[in-house]
Parts: sequence; C-alpha cells; structure tokens
Amino acid sequence: MTQTQRAAQTPQTATPSAAGAALRSPDSWQYRALNAVTPGLSWLADALIELTRAGHPVVAGSADLQHSNGLARYAAAYPDRYIQFGISEQNMVSVAAGLATTGHMPFVATFASFLALLCCEQIRMDVAYTRLPVRLIGHHTGISLGFYGTSHHATEDISTMRAIAGLTVVSPADGPQLAAAIKASADWPEPIYFRIGRGREPDVYEKGGPFQFGKAVVHATGSDVTLVACGIAVRAALDAAAALRQEGYSIGVIDMPTIKPLDRDAIVLASRQAPLIITIEEHNVMGGLGSAVAEVLAESGAGARLARHGINDEFSLIAPPASLYAHYRLDADGVRQVVLEQIAKHGGKP
Repeated sequence: MTQTQRAAQTPQTATPSAAGAALRSPDSWQYRALNAVTPGLSWLADALIELTRAGHPVVAGSADLQHSNGLARYAAAYPDRYIQFGISEQNMVSVAAGLATTGHMPFVATFASFLALLCCEQIRMDVAYTRLPVRLIGHHTGISLGFYGTSHHATEDISTMRAIAGLTVVSPADGPQLAAAIKASADWPEPIYFRIGRGREPDVYEKGGPFQFGKAVVHATGSDVTLVACGIAVRAALDAAAALRQEGYSIGVIDMPTIKPLDRDAIVLASRQAPLIITIEEHNVMGGLGSAVAEVLAESGAGARLARHGINDEFSLIAPPASLYAHYRLDADGVRQVVLEQIAKHGGKP
C-alpha cells in the first residue's frame, strides 16, 4: 500500500514540526487572524477533509495562497496530500492534470483572475481536452479583491471558462453551498471550475445548503419580475426582492449555482411566470450568466424580456469591495434600484 493510499484511509490531525508547516496550521496567528474576518474560508477545507476521511483520493494544492483560500486547514490535517506550488499557477494546473491521470482527485486553488485567464491554455488543453476530473477553484472572484486592482479582479472568468468544451462552471452563493458542491463533485465525471468569493459572503443557506449540478434553486416565483443570480449576487437579489415585495411588487428569485450546464427548464418556466427577467452577476455582462440566460430565451422562443445587470463591459475601478459593490449597484439597494428602473422602462407598475 502506498503512502497516499494509507493517508486516504487514516484520518489525520497532523502536528507539523517544520517551521514552514507550522505557518500552515489553523492554530497559527496568521490563519486565526484571517479567519476571524473571513469565516467562509473554512468551508472549502472542511469539505475536502470530509471527502478525504471518506476515502476519496483527494490532493489539494495552491499557488502560495493557502491562507487566502483556507487550504492551510487542509494542509495541517493532511500534509502529505497538500502541495504548495508557489507562484506557479500554470504549472499547478498541469500537475493537477497529471495527478488526475494517476487516479487522484486534485483540487487546486488560486485567485480567479490568475486561474481563469493566466491558466486558460493549461485548463483548455491539459484538463478539459483530456476530460480529466480536475477541480479548479478560482477564489476572490469579481471585484472582491478591491484595492489589489484591475489585474486581480476577475470579471471575465465565467465567459472564458464556459466557452471551453466539457468544462462545468459553478458559482456557489455562499460557503455552505460551496461545501455541498465540493462534496457533490466526488461523483461528477467532468472537470469543474468553481467560482467562489473571499470568505466574507453573508450566508444564504444553512449548513449543507442545496446543490445539484445543472439545477437551479428557486427561492420564489413572481408575476412582475424574476431575478436570476449567481455567487454573491444571490444574497443581494433576495434582500432586494424582500424590499420590493414590501412596495407591492411580485418578485421571483432564482439562484443559478451551475452556469454550465445551465438549468434551461428553470429559465423557460420563469419566462412564462413573469414578463421580465433580470440577471445579476459580479461579472462583465458580456458572456456571463446574462448571456447564458439570453441564449436559452432566444433558442426557446420564450417571450420574456431580459435585462442583464453586472459590470457593463468595462474594466472595474479600484476601491474597497463594499464601495465597488455599491458603485456597480451589486448590493441589495442597488439591485432594488435596477429592478425599479427596468419595470418603469418596460411599462410596469408605477
């Protein structure tokens, strides 16, 4: 039996002795300080720990960002199953593909802007073309890196990743849904790109939130407008819908965690229930969730009008994330304003 096979069968609570390993410990001050303000960082690592304890041949890796994505927790539990690649993202993806060919289940993570754009060639040829079950985790999506700047903002990753044949694209709304998606991926045969936030997202679901590949989560139906959102925009859509209902509007809300394959039936049904659909995403409106929904509406002949809300085909500004969400009207109040404008534009309620 190999060392890797033994690790899969034996749960570990490793106590790293090397200085470098100590820095990975969830008991270190670096991790505790970071996790105090980013509680969502635990969901990814805990889900991987659960899969490993269940006997799945998980191998995790990161490009020098184990504290930013929470994988320090997994590295401490399973040091022989964690690979620190350093600032070598493209190499990380290619190695993950190689690991998949030997029966491992690799999960590799880095900033979404680097993973989806810098590593696009490796994802396309090493992972998707070969249809290897690699799990690619792009974190700090959209504009969540704030002052790190436009080079670190990921507002094109949905469009880039969903254009690659055979690649599943998932955008969970929060930590619980991410954990559910990670665990569901154990039985998913295709490579997956997970698009996740920075660990500060407000919860939408309870622990073990609903997730099924290719299926939407319908929170409410409405006769005036249906909001279709993914990622952090789901919480904003739910809060905006609640406020609008107080004003007398009938608002439906759909969480679309799997952008590819898209739940076409949910979109077609929504188009029959309300005359207006508004997509909401922390992404360029070109090629993202809104474009995917537009394709379904056009191909199905559905009669609902569509408005796409997100970042309007521009490079995002540099500011604290909360200020950027307000500027691009991706917070609850901003989404509410957008809905009212679209209702007025299309001759809805006064």
